[in-house]
Amino acid sequence: MSVKIIENSSGTIRPSEGYGPILRPTARETYSLRQQIFELVRASGRIARAKIARTLNISPGSVTALTAELISDGFLREVEEISREISRGRPPVALELVPDALYVIGVKLSDEVHTATLTDFGGNALASASQITNADKKTANQLLLETEVLIKKVCESAKLPQKSISAIGVGISGIVNYTTGVVSWSPLLEDLDTPLGNIFSTHFETPVCIDNDANVLTLAELWFGAGRALSNFAVITIEHGVGMGFVSDNRLFRGAHSMGLELGHSKVHLDGALCRCGQRGCLEAYLADYALAREASTALITPPTKRQNLNDYLKDLYEMAKLGDQASLKIFKRAGRYLAVAISNVIHLFDPKLIILSGKPMQYEFLYDEEMQTEMRSLALYKSRYDTQIEIQSWGSMVWARGATALALTELTKTVVVEGH
Repeated sequence: MSVKIIENSSGTIRPSEGYGPILRPTARETYSLRQQIFELVRASGRIARAKIARTLNISPGSVTALTAELISDGFLREVEEISREISRGRPPVALELVPDALYVIGVKLSDEVHTATLTDFGGNALASASQITNADKKTANQLLLETEVLIKKVCESAKLPQKSISAIGVGISGIVNYTTGVVSWSPLLEDLDTPLGNIFSTHFETPVCIDNDANVLTLAELWFGAGRALSNFAVITIEHGVGMGFVSDNRLFRGAHSMGLELGHSKVHLDGALCRCGQRGCLEAYLADYALAREASTALITPPTKRQNLNDYLKDLYEMAKLGDQASLKIFKRAGRYLAVAISNVIHLFDPKLIILSGKPMQYEFLYDEEMQTEMRSLALYKSRYDTQIEIQSWGSMVWARGATALALTELTKTVVVEGH
């Protein structure tokens, strides 16, 4: 088991590479042939009909008929196949998605800055925008109005009318039922059990899919990053909360009620520190940024001033730790031990091939130093302590919104491409 720090480029793709999960043949068996063909073309970028037939083990005639339908419907088009071989005669023909067939927007709602990305049907990010907000809890209507401003910004940046948007994906922190669009609890919302999906879709007059923000970050890796070719991996996010997304058999796992994997609210200390969810002893009450700041205040280290935001305060705390301040260093070391517990629990429960750690606090190396790694190995069972790879990704804030576009693209694949609605 080793920790690797890498610069991540999730969200940057070339049309010839495709996007979306690269599914194994057995993972497609429950799909209609039309959907299997469409998703194979999407994942391949460009692919010839003959290769589609071989990959899916179906007749060339079926491929010809179904791709003709997809071309007629405006979702696929014929292009010259990219080939290194020089041959005489007519260039071989391949198929690819029509980029301007549909447009979607992905939104990440936050307690500091909302972000949005507008993407075409070919998976190309055309424009991005951000909207500063405050950390106060809001009503659903207030959050809607802020989102409306953001969507207007990103459409103007892309020079597209808002009516051209076919679906919107939204990522928000908290407990979210992806199937119903109901947010049971979120630190951003005043009320419980908010039907945010219905509120947003009614207002914008377009399908809106809502999911937990850790899931949309995982989707960014699964759809646009190196995770496309991985059948099994986990993403742990550490920001103002602690979240987790998990991919099994090339698919995002959500649980029976579409609300699973709340790693941040798994209990690590009975009757322990107060979490922002109202319960005690949650993992995030020891590991999230607000938990580190609270611990610093308890340790009689100067608390943040009214003008100093949490990120700046933690940076100052980190600098003190680097200079050898033992009280500051102890705070990061303690959080690192809880991170080791979290990672070992994820390994034991899900046995992932790869765990990706992401979030602003991961810039503080005391959280994952050799002492933390030793603790993690001691907690993991013999075999898994060597086989699981751990990476720390330096994703930017827009990648969350990029992942939210995958929610919208999934919805369009199901309702427009497959069902024809």
